[in-house]
Amino acid sequence: MTQQDWQHALFTQAAPELGKQYRDHPLLAGWLRRVLPAGLLGALEPELAELGELAGGHLYRLQLADRLNEPKLVQWDPWGNRIDQLEVTPLWREAERLTVRHGIVATAYEQALGRHARIAQFAKVFLFHPSTDVYSCPLAMTDGAARTLIESGNARLIAHAVPHLTARDPATFWTSGQWMTETTGGSDVGRSQTRAIEESGAWRLYGRKWFTSAVTSQMALTLGRPEGNPAGGKGLAMFYVEVRDAQGRLNDIRVDRLKDKLGTRKVPTAELMLEGTRAELVGQPANGTRAIEPMLGVTRMWNSVCAVSFMRRGLALARAYAARREAFGAPLIRQPLHADTLAMLEAETWGAFLLTFMLVELAGRAEAGEADEQQRALLRLVTPLAKLVTGKQAVAVVSEVVESFGGAGYVE
Repeated sequence: MTQQDWQHALFTQAAPELGKQYRDHPLLAGWLRRVLPAGLLGALEPELAELGELAGGHLYRLQLADRLNEPKLVQWDPWGNRIDQLEVTPLWREAERLTVRHGIVATAYEQALGRHARIAQFAKVFLFHPSTDVYSCPLAMTDGAARTLIESGNARLIAHAVPHLTARDPATFWTSGQWMTETTGGSDVGRSQTRAIEESGAWRLYGRKWFTSAVTSQMALTLGRPEGNPAGGKGLAMFYVEVRDAQGRLNDIRVDRLKDKLGTRKVPTAELMLEGTRAELVGQPANGTRAIEPMLGVTRMWNSVCAVSFMRRGLALARAYAARREAFGAPLIRQPLHADTLAMLEAETWGAFLLTFMLVELAGRAEAGEADEQQRALLRLVTPLAKLVTGKQAVAVVSEVVESFGGAGYVE
């Protein structure tokens, strides 16, 4: 036997493959058949099927090829000019193109869909998210910004910004940031040290934003404390900021560095200094934490859907591997203990899916003005709970999925 023949004779485990992620997922398709009118589902399914094929095919292959790429901050041009330009990965550029084409944000704001708009949107997100390296992060904030501006009643900003945030045209589509976290703490935003000063009839912001996850966006909603306002959340106001001017120059913003994070490394999260950043007051010059609450509600819903989507992706890979991996004379899928583990993961995933999409259905009713008082109360209760529970479930499920691959699960 030649060396080449010997090498061919060695056992090599076939990699798991993802199929058509919509057609191969009976829970999503079955749930949609239950909650959507037949005509709407019939119109929506070809696009869901296409997204499912992209997620399990082209996007998944691009994701594997893009694995080592991370965003880069270019602070200086060759001539010594401070530019603070962010370069994202090839997969993120492709994800943006597909976002616009499939209306990943826009679908939620299509009035013809009525109370089913959120269901249609998050069915797409559920398929799109796990193959796009957390590009869902800026999309969640974009969706949240659109909803927050709509609920603010600020007619000028609604007319100016919302059409960009919900666009299906790549030439006009914007994403949005959410700039709240400072070095004083995460959820305790009332301790914000960002100062808002009114100068010649215009507002300018001064301060340090320690964790901003969408510096590549065209705009952001942020909190600042107008001079003379009291301490705490009630003394903050919500401001609208455009990140760059018409010439592409930063709006008196300095990008100090990208965060060296444990996870979500594909998301270009930065530390910013606001050095007189021009801003527009969205509503009243107080109670900003209350004004920005719609942003938090929407992003928590995205977090829940994306957590469940990751659980589903892990389960799909584990099942595909178990069908191709043989041990002790049979595929793993037929080994009782392994099959029991997969069944446990599936039960966790399905339970999390049903909780999360109940939230999605409630949100759709509320935004369409069709929710009664009890449903609105349930929405307020379920929104933070679903985010908490599904986030913890996703960690447990994905950890078990990694173990299901044996040693191969711990190889980069």
